[in-house]
Amino acid sequence: MSRTFHEIEGERGVVTRYRRHPNGKGYVAVGAEVDATAFVDPTTYIEAGARVGQKAWIGSGSWIERDAVVGAGVFVGANVHVGEAAMIGRSAKIGSHSRIGARAVISDATQVRNDTTVEPGSTVRRSGVSTSDSPSAQAGAGASNDYRMAA
Repeated sequence: MSRTFHEIEGERGVVTRYRRHPNGKGYVAVGAEVDATAFVDPTTYIEAGARVGQKAWIGSGSWIERDAVVGAGVFVGANVHVGEAAMIGRSAKIGSHSRIGARAVISDATQVRNDTTVEPGSTVRRSGVSTSDSPSAQAGAGASNDYRMAA
């Protein structure tokens, strides 16, 4: 007989219960909404309140924090941290080892390079402006010069 839930006690003594997602067997907290067509790697954690859309792909070792939204068709690479209440738009691609800050917004179809840090509260757009002038966010957006950030 296998375990139905996996429980982890956090720093503040709060116990979070996780269940395995049917597609990929990743850990999904009770209260998170993950579409059945999304792939969640077995070493990935999705926290309560988070939402993951259709056909999203969440790579190994990634962590989707509370209230984050991962849109339909999004690719999240390995070992990515998506901060609390961050929003990743449809069909965006987040490179491995990236850090998306709390309340950051990644627009639809935007590519974020590997090992990029997007500052909390900033916005990364495909061909537009951002509320962040952080060099780390500027360096990571997209593979072309179509991506720019404004102060």
